[in-house]
Amino acid sequence: MLRRKKSQFTAEEYLAMETVAEYKSEFFRGEIFALAGGTLDHNGIALELAIELSPILGSKGCRVLNSDNRLFIQQSGLYTYPDVMVICGKIQLLERRKDTVTNPLLIIEVLSDSTRDYDRGAKFDLYKQLPSLQEYVLIESERARVECYRRTADDRWTIEAFDDLDALARFDSIGCEIPLRRIYHEVSWLD
Repeated sequence: MLRRKKSQFTAEEYLAMETVAEYKSEFFRGEIFALAGGTLDHNGIALELAIELSPILGSKGCRVLNSDNRLFIQQSGLYTYPDVMVICGKIQLLERRKDTVTNPLLIIEVLSDSTRDYDRGAKFDLYKQLPSLQEYVLIESERARVECYRRTADDRWTIEAFDDLDALARFDSIGCEIPLRRIYHEVSWLD
C-alpha cells in the first residue's frame, strides 16, 4: 500500500523544513509552494535595485533586504520571499526567529510570466494587510515599466507608472528616485 504524502502543514513544520531546504518556498494556509528561480534579467533587476538603494538608504537608518530574507504577514499567515524589501528603523522579527521580518515599508517584486497575475492580485491583497507597508512596486522584467502603488492616509492605494527609460522612478516611501535606465541597464533586451 502506498503512503500518501502529507498535504497540510503547520507553520512550525514549514519553518523547520525551510531551514534545511535546498530551495525556497512560500507557505499559506497550510500549503507549501515551491518558488521558481528567476531569469538572468529578473535577478539582475532585483540586484540592481538593492545595489542602488543600499547606499542611499543606509544614511537614513533603513535597510535593504533581498529575496533571501523571508517576510511573515501575521494577518494572513503568509510566509514569502519578496525580491526586495526596505525596512526603516528597527527591524521587527518573527518571535524566536532571526530570519523572518514583519515590518517592511517598501516591497518590490520583479514580474515574470509565471508570477505577474499573482503579484498584481492575490499577493498584493495579502501585502496590503501589513500595517507598515507604505509602497508596493512592480517592475516588469521584459520591458521598461515600473508601477508604484502607494498607501494614502485614508488607507487607499494610488498608482503611478513609469514607462520611459529616461524617466525617474519615484519611491515616495523612502524619498528617492532611480532612473529606469539604471534599473534596466543590464537586461538582455535593452539595445
